[in-house]
Formats: sequence, structure tokens, C-alpha cells
Amino acid sequence: MRIWDIHPGYLNRQSLLGEHRELHGIISIITNNKKGYAQHPETLRWKDSLWAIRQRHQSLSAEMFLRGYKEASPLKAQFPKGPWPNHFIDRPRVQFNLLKERYVGKELGRIPLPQTRQQLWAHHKFSVMARDVALYRELGRALSKTSPGQDFSDFADELVLLLRKRPSEGGLYNSLQHMWGYVSRLYPGRRCNVQSWPPSQLLEETQKLARSSQEGYLLSSTALSELKIWI
Repeated sequence: MRIWDIHPGYLNRQSLLGEHRELHGIISIITNNKKGYAQHPETLRWKDSLWAIRQRHQSLSAEMFLRGYKEASPLKAQFPKGPWPNHFIDRPRVQFNLLKERYVGKELGRIPLPQTRQQLWAHHKFSVMARDVALYRELGRALSKTSPGQDFSDFADELVLLLRKRPSEGGLYNSLQHMWGYVSRLYPGRRCNVQSWPPSQLLEETQKLARSSQEGYLLSSTALSELKIWI
């Protein structure tokens, strides 16, 4: 039983759907006071964070939707807003290593597992932009001076925690517009007034064009699915 902390885009089909099932199982154990797996580290970690685990479920659902998977068991339960767990069972950098070992000779996730700090940044930059433009610029400058071989454990922790925060309305739309710039030339009505589109439409059209054109940079972006849960 495992609930990952890294973005669901890094999970292959089996891992993504497997976490979705296990997440439902953990919620059932906690809310129905079941004894089975009640003392499992993951159950204990999420016991006081039901709102947060629902957010994780939303993130899984958004990734499943992007990949065209039909969600047979949406989570209907609502929980009052509360804290995220205050610890990782395995730090995000370790989680990447675990997936690397697990996926030898197997299908990979939508987003390739990062080998360097720069690759990790490329995957998360639009998600960071949606939350804090100043931080986005600061990290971009810092990364340009960082050696590709430098350990990115602390950076991976920082990004996981950052993606748990709600983007600002302006930051969200700014990020979506930057993403749209990668595929706008492919849109049949190129002269349409994109400024009049609501964020949901802008993301939906960006997703469609990224998939149809196999636009690699966007398809390796966490924001392509995770921004959906904030719209």
C-alpha cells in the first residue's frame, strides 16, 4: 500500500490506477474504522489529513482524465479543509529511484523520471509559475548556474510541497497562456480571442493540442494535468 507524493504524471498506467484503488481503500479504512491495515504507515500518515488525501485523489483523477482513462470510482466524500501530512515515508527523490527500479523493462509514465535538477525543473516550471512568478524567475536563474550532476533531493521536496498550494487566479491564467503559446499555432481558429476563454477552456484546448501534436515539452509538464483541479 502506497500513496505517492510525487506528481501522478510520473506513474505508469499500472501504478496510477493502483494508487487510485489504494487511496480509496485508505479512506474507507479511516472513515469506517476498519481494522485491516489500520496501523499501516500510509494509513497512519493520512489519518488526520482526509482533506489532503482528497486533493491527492483529485490530482490522480486529473491525470487519468488527461490520459483518457475512465474513472469508475470517483470520490464523492467531502472533508473539511485541513493539513497535509507532516512527513514523507520516502522522500520524493527516493520515490523517483523506486520507480526507476520498478520500471526497468516496463512501461513508463507520461513524464520521464528526472535524472537531473534541470529536468525536474523543466517538468514543474509551469506549475511553479502558476503559484509564484517571482519564485519561478528565481529558480530559473539559480538552475542556470547549477551543475547537472548536483543532487536534487531538497529541490524535489520543495516542488512537491509547492504543488500542494492553490495557485492565484492571475498566476493560473498566466501559466495557461504560456502553455498555450506552445500549441496555439495548431488551433484551427488561430485568430479567435483567447483572452475571452475561461481557464477551463484554455486548459482543455491546450491538452487536446498537446496530445494530438505530441508536443513533448507540454506532455512532460506537471501543469498539463494538475492545474485542472484548481479551475
